Amino acid sequence: MSSIYDDDYFITEIGMPHIFPDAREGSDEGLLAYGGDLNPNRLLTAYRKGIFPWFSKNDPVLWWSPNPRLVLYPDEFRRTKSLKRVIRNKGFEIKFDTNFKAVIDYCSTVPREGQDGTWLTDEMKDAYIELHSMGFAHSIESYLDGDLVGGFYGVAIGKAFFGESMFALVPNASKVALSYLSNIFVEKCYDFIDCQVETPHLMSLGARLISRDDFLDQLEVALSKPSDIGSWSDWN
Repeated sequence: MSSIYDDDYFITEIGMPHIFPDAREGSDEGLLAYGGDLNPNRLLTAYRKGIFPWFSKNDPVLWWSPNPRLVLYPDEFRRTKSLKRVIRNKGFEIKFDTNFKAVIDYCSTVPREGQDGTWLTDEMKDAYIELHSMGFAHSIESYLDGDLVGGFYGVAIGKAFFGESMFALVPNASKVALSYLSNIFVEKCYDFIDCQVETPHLMSLGARLISRDDFLDQLEVALSKPSDIGSWSDWN
């Protein structure tokens, strides 16, 4: 393992062992390490340390833990009057883990305002599909008249859920799915949904910024609790 010097702090080059630097010692920007691969065990190690991969096609794997961190506590999900009306109308049907591959494919192809292309490379998609087969990655899906129209996926370890990406083909599709998941997480005593970095959309739904140190402290507590490993299809 070697290091490079960049902007007054060290960024570690990840070698073969699943070893990461201490996220507490990183810059506020959060870039901690580069290189390595997306082996499922490496990914799980990273999440347990509050670190996630985020990189573009043809770049090395970049590993991040920004300060502050955007977190959504399940009991703080904000349901506007208009969203409550949508939920009451019961137009959307929410399912878990019935079509993970379709969800991640949509997340990689649906255009996003202000973004050119996607960070969800084939390598990244394959890695999360493998984590899904291992029972750690899960999809929350929103259907309208039987068609998949929105949702998101993420990784669950202990009582922490690390949200990765979402999509919506029709208005409110992903919001209703997140509302549904938040309700279930309250019942199942999940500590938080990690939203990683600040976005106006998620903050409008109740997510808030906390310091990286607070996030890592709360993560340690969440990881000490039992995991719901395996398919969540029985939550349907």
